[in-house]
Amino acid sequence: MFFKISILVLSVSVVVYYVYFHHQIKESEEGVTDFLSGEEDEVVEINATQESAQEDDIAGNPQAPDVPSMHLAVVACGDRLEETLVMIKSALILSRDVIKVHIFAEYDLHLGFKQQLDKWLAASQGTFTYQLYPITYPENYNVEEWKKVFKPCATQRLFLPYVMKDVDSLLYVDTDILFMRPFDDIWSFFKEFNSSHIAALAPEHMDGAAGWYNRFAMHPYYGPLGMNSGVMLMNLTRMRKFPWIELVTKFYEVYKLNITWGDQDLINIVFHFHPDKLFELTCDWNYRPDHCMYMSVCKDGEKEGISVVHGNRGVYHNDKQPVFKAVYEAFKQYNIGDDLRSGLLQQMRENIDKGPKSNCGDVKHIFTKQLEKQVTLFEERTK
Repeated sequence: MFFKISILVLSVSVVVYYVYFHHQIKESEEGVTDFLSGEEDEVVEINATQESAQEDDIAGNPQAPDVPSMHLAVVACGDRLEETLVMIKSALILSRDVIKVHIFAEYDLHLGFKQQLDKWLAASQGTFTYQLYPITYPENYNVEEWKKVFKPCATQRLFLPYVMKDVDSLLYVDTDILFMRPFDDIWSFFKEFNSSHIAALAPEHMDGAAGWYNRFAMHPYYGPLGMNSGVMLMNLTRMRKFPWIELVTKFYEVYKLNITWGDQDLINIVFHFHPDKLFELTCDWNYRPDHCMYMSVCKDGEKEGISVVHGNRGVYHNDKQPVFKAVYEAFKQYNIGDDLRSGLLQQMRENIDKGPKSNCGDVKHIFTKQLEKQVTLFEERTK
């Protein structure tokens, strides 16, 4: 009898919580809608401005020949020095045009970056430049509070349009990203933006049964399954014209007790209310363990091979996903200037084949499929 009463009480509690939770979400969305409605005139004006400025703010504008045409930004704190350098190396080795790398890092990491990047500069014959920055937030914001949202320094990316005022567009990536094809290829998506798009992201999940946002999120998010922010094309010019920072800070105040993934959640909330501002990338441009750890769910990756590997959950540094670790180790071991086929591609395949069996290992060919194609093209281009 006591057991039955306990079950009844638990069931009622779950129902009450469910109703309360959705009431809270509805109330908060209504409050945000009221806030947004006060900005409609401004947004309309911004859209008109974007329409007329479309040719002026497109990434890689040929009217500015003295400026590197492609910009890569990353934020590194704590123990992410090595991981960030491996990411940068992967971006450089296949790129066709000059990349300027912008690194926001804690001061104690600056020397390590400078020592390695200067060596690559000497060997790269002008294929990239770089600039180091301290962790920087605009004035009038609670720096210490923003630094503590999710992972250390992760929210720096939210403020890039305002601390990089001289940069038109860039690709922001997390430190655990690896490029399997030329940086130029992902950069070319800027040309596919319409006059409203301010950013591009890939989905967080491809399978609703395993989705996080659709099952657990206590805040609005973009689309049916949310978006992952580890690879983000950002048109900073348009973001500065759009009320980006006003929305981010407002949504943080409204939802800060409900967000789990920090800056990624805030980005999802912004694009939930402004879906027309987001360009969607396919899953092969942000391929994570979630795409293969249970079953293969990224069909674009299966078809074309993986374009960008995202080793989140620390998989480069543990044995939970050996294929991801094998790919990372191959890039880490590769020396810029060495033969790409023997020094990188073959080494990567050997690393993968030596690893234990896993679900991601069952589709191991897609990890090197795109890279092999690009190595062949590089060899033909440099004959």
